[in-house]
This record gives sequence, C-alpha cells and structure tokens, in this order.
Amino acid sequence: MNPAADSPRLLSVESVNVSYGDAPALWDLTLHVDEGELVSVVGPNGAGKTTLINTIMRLLPVRSGRIVLRGEDVTRMTATQMCNRDVSIVPEGRLLFGQMTVEENLDIGAYRALARTRRAETMERVYGLFPILKERRWQLAGTLSGGQQQMVAFGRALMAHPKLLLIDEPSLGLAPSVVEQVFQAIHEIHRSGVSILLIEQNAVRALEAASRAYVLEGGRIATEGNPRTLMAQPAIRAAYLGEAVHP
Repeated sequence: MNPAADSPRLLSVESVNVSYGDAPALWDLTLHVDEGELVSVVGPNGAGKTTLINTIMRLLPVRSGRIVLRGEDVTRMTATQMCNRDVSIVPEGRLLFGQMTVEENLDIGAYRALARTRRAETMERVYGLFPILKERRWQLAGTLSGGQQQMVAFGRALMAHPKLLLIDEPSLGLAPSVVEQVFQAIHEIHRSGVSILLIEQNAVRALEAASRAYVLEGGRIATEGNPRTLMAQPAIRAAYLGEAVHP
C-alpha cells in the first residue's frame, strides 16, 4: 500500500539524541512515518537500530530532541502510555513467556480495554494469519521453533490493535524459508491498514518491502529515500550486497 502524498504525519522523530551513560548511541536523528506507510531502517550491527526502536517505544530516555505521535509530543511518556496510543512492538529476540501457552502469550497483547472487547475477533485474525499457531494454541511457547515463536510475537503485538507497529529484526536467526513467511505476514499486516516501522539487518528484504527507507550508520541517518534508488547506489550495494565498488 502506497500512501498518498498528502497522508497525515503519524510519527516524527526530531533531532533526537540518546546516550548510554556518557556514550552517545543516536546522534541528531530525524525520521518520520506517515499514515499508511511501511518504512524500513537498515544498517549494520551496532548502528543503533534497536536503540531507535526502544527510544520510540519510550523504553529509553531521550537526551534531547523530541518524538511526536499524531501531533502530540510523547517524548516524556512511558511505554505503557505509548501502548495506549495505539503503538505496538515486535521486539528483537521475541521475548515470549516460554512456560506459557501460545494462546496465553497472545492474550497478554489484549490487555487494553478496547482490545479486550475485541479479543475473540482479533485472536481469529491472528490464527488466520498464522494457521500453525491455532494448531499449537495449547503448546508451551518455549517449545516452538524460532519461526513459530516469531509468529507468536507478531500475533501478540496485533492483539493490541495497533495503528503503528514497530518491528525489530524479524528475520534474525531464522531459516530463509521462514523469513519468507515472516515477510509475507508483514505485507499482509500492512495491507490491513497498519503503518509499520521496520528495523532489519537484511537490507534486501527490508528495502523490497518498504515505500521509503533510511540507512542508519553509527547512530546517524547516513541517507534516506526511495528504496530502489538507495539500492542502486554503489556504496550501499557494496555494504549490503558484498559487491565491489569500482572507480
């Protein structure tokens, strides 16, 4: 789904600086997501991608700059307050409760009052998206394969009825066939009307999925733009596709 040029701004990250103690992690970082967009952020290990996601979700403090959601300054809000503003996260590493069943893990996502009233409907939507989870709804999450656990993490986030979904490294540690399933799910979620900010080290898959993209290096936005244009740049092809740069 490609948003119209006049789509309203959903999320703005404006000149944000974040540090771990005295060590800077994000430098004067600015990006945005419009309503209906799927925006990817790619970059190498240590670039600050997970820090960015956790900062937007208000899991890390902002040293300077601001985060704006639908015109509201949310820079000083908590993660719980962000969830109550229709933002969900699929975290790196999934972070499931391994000794709880698949359905119990999904149910955790429907903690908001609005989500509780639509729990049954949303659960069926999740099971429609990931049929294997319905088959294994009473299985302990910790006994699932890595790909199935990632499906549970997606489902849990969707149970909250987000308008904006933050996805952190969904392909990490997964077999190529499972990565294909995960990205099919991302496309389906996007087509359903959910705006997405996708953080992903697999630049090819991330750029193929996105309507716009940013390249994050050393805590800074190195470049941004149309994904096809970015992938045509020799420096990016060398960094992410292993192609040699010829003078």
